[in-house]
Amino acid sequence: MVKKEEWKLIDGSRYKILSIAGRESSLETEGIFRGYATIGIEEAGLVIELPSENKESVENLRIIPLHAILAIDVLDIKQHEGKDEEKEPSGHYYG
Repeated sequence: MVKKEEWKLIDGSRYKILSIAGRESSLETEGIFRGYATIGIEEAGLVIELPSENKESVENLRIIPLHAILAIDVLDIKQHEGKDEEKEPSGHYYG
């Protein structure tokens, strides 16, 4: 039997995410995926590092709640060395 390929977001890869911004609008976020965040007790979100114009500035992070995501475009995949199947989750959680 052929193993079905699993899709997952990869830390360090670049994505464009379309999410709900309001009742009649959407928000487009382009940046590097850095992990997941817990929001409150039962909610989770994606942590995206936004591009910075100033190299010396602190990282700009955006947390997008999972329930608000409409679409995700994969722009650039960071290749990992070694086998991904045996790798444990990265542990990048922001709370």
